[in-house]
Amino acid sequence: MLASMTLNNRTQGGFSLIELMVTFAIIAILATIAIPAYSDYVKQGKVAEATSTLADLRMRTEQYFQDTRTYVDAPCTPPPGTTQYFDYTCERTPTTFRITADGKSDHKMGSFQFTIDQSNEKTSKYEGVSGDTCWITKKGGSC
Repeated sequence: MLASMTLNNRTQGGFSLIELMVTFAIIAILATIAIPAYSDYVKQGKVAEATSTLADLRMRTEQYFQDTRTYVDAPCTPPPGTTQYFDYTCERTPTTFRITADGKSDHKMGSFQFTIDQSNEKTSKYEGVSGDTCWITKKGGSC
């Protein structure tokens, strides 16, 4: 009789199927929110390379103009190996310049572009959204 009582009073350990399904549903909901937010955060970090490098290149180009009174041979590209996510190009005349940072598609930045010129006029394209008078630096941002 004692042996049969101990078998019936045993408690089951573990989780029920409902508890597991609720747990997985909560994890899925959190993942659908967290992954895109993290992706946007990473893109903002990559965009910072372009804006800081363009500001530095503008300063160096203006210093060259102060010394020589022309932009023609101004050093307006970053040193090799100092940039990772953008390619930089320059258009120069004696009195004007325009420096452009184009995102590299192999780093998933192909839809990004930032420019600056001698008048400090800035334009941007952030995942297809254009900023005609500023640099858009985050998703949903505006000028």
